[in-house]
Amino acid sequence: MKWSGTRLHWQKLGLALLLCGVSLPPVAYAAEDFDPTSHADIQRWVDDVSGPDVSRDAVMQALRHAQFSQEVLDAMQGAVERRLNWHEYRDIFVQPERAREGVAFIREHRDAFARAEREYGVPPAYIAAIIGVETNYGQYKGDHRVLDSLATLAFYHPSRGEFFRGELAAFLDITLDQGISPEAPKGSYAGAMGYPQFIPTSYQAYAVDFNADGKRDLWTDPVDAIGSVGNYFAEHGWRRGAPVVTPADGPETPPHSIDFNRTREPYVKVARLADVGVHPRGKLERSNVIPLSLALESGEYRYALGHENFYVITRYNHSYLYAMAVTELASRIQASLDEVD
Repeated sequence: MKWSGTRLHWQKLGLALLLCGVSLPPVAYAAEDFDPTSHADIQRWVDDVSGPDVSRDAVMQALRHAQFSQEVLDAMQGAVERRLNWHEYRDIFVQPERAREGVAFIREHRDAFARAEREYGVPPAYIAAIIGVETNYGQYKGDHRVLDSLATLAFYHPSRGEFFRGELAAFLDITLDQGISPEAPKGSYAGAMGYPQFIPTSYQAYAVDFNADGKRDLWTDPVDAIGSVGNYFAEHGWRRGAPVVTPADGPETPPHSIDFNRTREPYVKVARLADVGVHPRGKLERSNVIPLSLALESGEYRYALGHENFYVITRYNHSYLYAMAVTELASRIQASLDEVD
């Protein structure tokens, strides 16, 4: 039996309400296969996410195939955003080859990119850069079974279990609704999926059927992925034609009185930055920015000022390093496109 045939957003599923009364402590780590029938707390979670439109048997059948993964838990502790400087992170994701492949990806799907820009206001280079950083344009979408990743994180993560229980419920809704075996999809260790690496609740909320074939397929359809990234940015407040980052000059080391690299909406006035020697290269129309100090190989710092569109990129991944890598890759892709045009 499948879940409800409608593509419900997680808000409509009421997961926040369903899960708010379920407080599951992390289960003791184990190497054996994940067995939901052996844990009363997991049984209660299944009861809560089941209902008239949700088959309890379908949820249990899926969970019985889930396997615990210590590798997933270890990967969560060692995410690169937590341990790399800017120049190290940049060198992973912003290389000439990835920029060239981004240009080729845009050319291959030129019509989809042009339509996404018309409908959502997001330039092709930025949509391509997201997909380029996430999966190298679909060449590497992850090798972890999403079911295993989410089940492990939902019931074993020491602090974020509630979040991942919501993602697990959304994942089961997506796969069972679309007639996909929950055992089949692969993705990242955190349960992100497809060309753009959407987590399940983002898949439900922002994925679009951009080629109008009746499916929202981010696993195998690059056109749906292109439209979905554009829609994600638009829904999070992307401003058509507005800047993303303004380069800046500053002192040898970042002044301690300024809180740099926060992934918040623009929060520091340009005049305040000028007081400590950080100056934009050019005139800024808006007074509030996100001040960025980027550590270079030499030990020096590069400065930049993020705008509202930079903040939107951080809604995709809450890391200033990630948003800067996307911005740099998009700039290189756009420069190559401009040379050809």
